Amino acid sequence: MTAYSLMVENNSSNRVDFCMFQTPPDLGRVDVNTLAWFVEPAYPTTTVNFQWDTSYSFVWSDAGPLSPGVRFTASQVWDADPMDSQLQAVRLFYGDGAYTFGRLAPSAARYAGSLYVEQGDDVPLRGGSVGIGMSGSGTFAVDSQPNQHLVFEPHPEYWLVAGSFERGQVLDVAQMSTALKIEYFGARTSMTVSLGMDNTLAIV
Repeated sequence: MTAYSLMVENNSSNRVDFCMFQTPPDLGRVDVNTLAWFVEPAYPTTTVNFQWDTSYSFVWSDAGPLSPGVRFTASQVWDADPMDSQLQAVRLFYGDGAYTFGRLAPSAARYAGSLYVEQGDDVPLRGGSVGIGMSGSGTFAVDSQPNQHLVFEPHPEYWLVAGSFERGQVLDVAQMSTALKIEYFGARTSMTVSLGMDNTLAIV
């Protein structure tokens, strides 16, 4: 499993929150909510470090319905692996006032290369939310719906933005024109980015 790191220098005159997020995976629907994946505050002249690996997880929260600004806090985090038939699929249940995950039997032909969430008929409409995460923190979520089947096909693309954020916050990505795409090539697994006095991010 590959480990990555990103060092971010605040060379601006402002205290900011550096927020990492990912490009939504192919889910075949438009209501996928992008979450503030990692958030670190930084005063001028300070440096923060982000570290992660590509370990996936299934996550759910009783926060719902989701909209920009709502904070998704995972109440359950289960290991997931799109290449492991034992860890590719879960079912979201609801009973006695609470949600929980249960494992689904593996089916390589159905789930190969994807992460699959089946929602039971007992799941309240938009009463909660469910999605996937990476390296222990949620990345994407959708509102819960009964008898809905979600197939996430993750292809991670990393982005960094400076502003005011909380971890798990639903982001309005369309409004983030200053976000910087962070691309790792070949064997390169670490990068450095600087926020300048003009409040723009640039790879160093």
